[in-house]
Formats: sequence, C-alpha cells, structure tokens
Amino acid sequence: MLLLLGYGMVATFMVLIMTKRMSALVALALVPIAFGLVAASPDAVGKMMMEGITKLAPTGVMLTFGILYFSIMTDAGLFDPLIRLIVRFVGHDPLKLLVGTAVMGTAVALDGDGATTYVICVTALLPLYQRLGVRLQYLATVLLMSIGIMNIVPWGGPTARAAAAMHVDVADVFLPLIPVMLMGFAYQVGIAAYFGLRERRRIGALTMPDVENAVLADIDGSKDIRRPAMMIPNLLLTLALLYAMIKGILPLPALFLIATAIALLLNYPKLKDQHARLATHASNVLAVVSLIFAAGIFTGILSGTGMLKAMSDGLLNVMPGWLGPYMAPATALLSAPATYVLSNDAFYFGVLPILAETAATYGISAAEMARASLLGQPLHLLSPLVASTYLLVALLDIEYGDNQRSSLLWVLGLVVVMVIGALVIGVIPLVSKA
Repeated sequence: MLLLLGYGMVATFMVLIMTKRMSALVALALVPIAFGLVAASPDAVGKMMMEGITKLAPTGVMLTFGILYFSIMTDAGLFDPLIRLIVRFVGHDPLKLLVGTAVMGTAVALDGDGATTYVICVTALLPLYQRLGVRLQYLATVLLMSIGIMNIVPWGGPTARAAAAMHVDVADVFLPLIPVMLMGFAYQVGIAAYFGLRERRRIGALTMPDVENAVLADIDGSKDIRRPAMMIPNLLLTLALLYAMIKGILPLPALFLIATAIALLLNYPKLKDQHARLATHASNVLAVVSLIFAAGIFTGILSGTGMLKAMSDGLLNVMPGWLGPYMAPATALLSAPATYVLSNDAFYFGVLPILAETAATYGISAAEMARASLLGQPLHLLSPLVASTYLLVALLDIEYGDNQRSSLLWVLGLVVVMVIGALVIGVIPLVSKA
C-alpha cells in the first residue's frame, strides 16, 4: 500500500501542477497531507511535516541569503562588465544568445551549485532575453542542462555520495566521466543552437540599433544604487565566497549569511540604504523560501510514512534477473527516474549498494557502478525534491509545471547522450565480461 501511496502522491502532485489546477506551493502542502493521513494518524503526520521542514531549513536559509547576496552584488554593479560583454557578443541574434547561455551557464556551474548558477546567469541574461523577446523557457531549459552536467563535479554532491556508498576514491569515479560530460555539453550547445534558430525564425535576427542601448540604459539608469568604487572588493568577496564553498570551510547557509552581511556593510553602510536593499528583494526571497518549506512537508511525509523506502524497494523488485550482466547500463538508465522520485541520499545510500552487490557477482566493479549511477543526474534536477529548481522558475516568473513539461524531453535526451557516450568510450561496460 505504501508503494502505491508514494507513487500516487508524486503522480498527483505532478498532474495538478502541470495542468495548472494548483500552484506548486499549494500542491506541495496539501497533496502530501491528504496521502499522509491515509497512512498515519494526524499527530504522526504533524511530526513528519515538522521533521521535513526542519531538514530543509538550512536550504531555506542558504537560498534566502544566496538570493540576497547576489541581488546586492547586482545592485552594486558587480556583473555590469559581464552584461556589457555579453550584450556586445550577442548583438541582436537569438542564436548567439542561446549558445552564449549554454557556455556561460556551464562555466558558472563549475562551482556545482544550482542556486548560485541560476542567480548569476539570470541576473546577467534576463535583460537581454526580455529586450529581444526570446522565450524565457529556453533560458530555463538550457540552464537546467548546465547544472545537470556540472552537478557531477566532485564538490557538487552526487559524486561524493556515490563514491562513499561504493567505498571507492572520488577521482576514480569522476575523472573517467569528464569526456562524458564534454559530450553532454556538446549536446547542450546543439539544443541551445536549435532553440536559437527557432527564435531567429520567429522574431528574426533583430537589427534594431536600440536593443543594445536599451539594455545598457537599464544599467546606467540604476546609478544611484551602483557602487563602481567597490568593484574590486566585491569581486574579491565573491571569489572568496566561491572558494569557501568549494573547500567546505563553513556550511553554505553560514557562508551566505556572513557574505551578505559583509556585502551590505561594504556597499551600503548607511542603515536606511541597507533597509532599502532588503525591502527591494524581499518578495523574491519570499517566493522561493515559501516553496522550500512547503517542499519540506512533501519530503517529510514521503519519508516518515515509509513511502520512500517502499518506493526504493519497489525499484529493485521490478528489475528482472536477466538484466544481471547488463547492470551498468541498467543502473545508468534507472538512475534517471530513481533520482527523480527519490532523494539523492535515498538512491545512493539505499538503492545503489544493493544494485552494486548484484553487479559484483557479474564482475562489474564498484567504480563502474558509481559512474553509471551519476548519468541520470540531469533528470534529477526536474524532481520536485530539488530546491534550486523552484528558485529558477521564481527568478524567471514561469510556472513550475510549464517548466517540467517543456524541459522534460530535452533533459531526457541529455541523459541518453551521456549514457551512450559512457558506453562507447568504455566508462561503463555494456555487458559484464565475467
């Protein structure tokens, strides 16, 4: 029953938001409560909700101060040179804009953090998309693919989990995957170019000379809040923040809180200016953080009722015995839907070890299974369990369900390309040699 309830809950949530019967916030809060009351008492469901919210509280804090930090940096003008450079490169061509988005998104995603990548890229690129009239959904899809590829870097999270679960060195897992990531990047650039060609046909390669001037005028029109004299200190602070994130000097929520406080003090030392900056960005913070805590209800009930474990066990039971020699590609393909409905922790520490134990009897190594398990990560970014995706759709003011529906096939294509690439170059074996 728990298995059916779990899949029923996820399916109901997805149908409601994709058909726009409910907003993501309402569905995240009410759907799991309705299903949870079938499996547990009201008191137990209440405790599960609070446990889920508590577990996501650090993520909520990190996103709160992450949004504030990069918004303050934008107000102060840190990204103005980057925006000017992109404007001059893109000109008035949607094709160049989309390809530039793919390159920029992947470069910024080197830190492995989706929230940071979305804030920086949307800040720099959104004025161009709006002025040129290019669909914002294309921006969202391309950035999702950037994170789907770069989330495999060791400090991104999944690779460390897979290596730890398999008791192998992170380098043995990650380094062979670099060519596969490059293949994924080539696919991403190709899709971005396709989107760009579609937009070029729809709106044309614009020749209006005022497009560049209009975007730059938006920058120049905010001179009262710009702090050009603080460009170098702001850049050094941001680089220090990224370094501390990669090295794990402090937890992310603490790093962003400290960095936000320093940024406010450096750029807006007057109390009234600090209040003004916080008030300006409060609505963006509320839109994202409210979804995060609602997602805590979803994950708390999914886990607390035992639905999550039942879904994990169910994934293992549906695999037929004849798949044994093909466990590596089977795991690669399974990792996409598995990490969509399960958290990364549940999949890598709950499901992967069992799959790897079976694979070992056929001579498939733990490192190969770890690599295979990472190839479905692009689809994981579309999961309702991933907090940063809510940030992306909030920044672009697009519907969560629309983003799911529009991005799904392109992201699945990325997974297929990476799996095929891994098989072709021998990163994972097609069939065991035992």
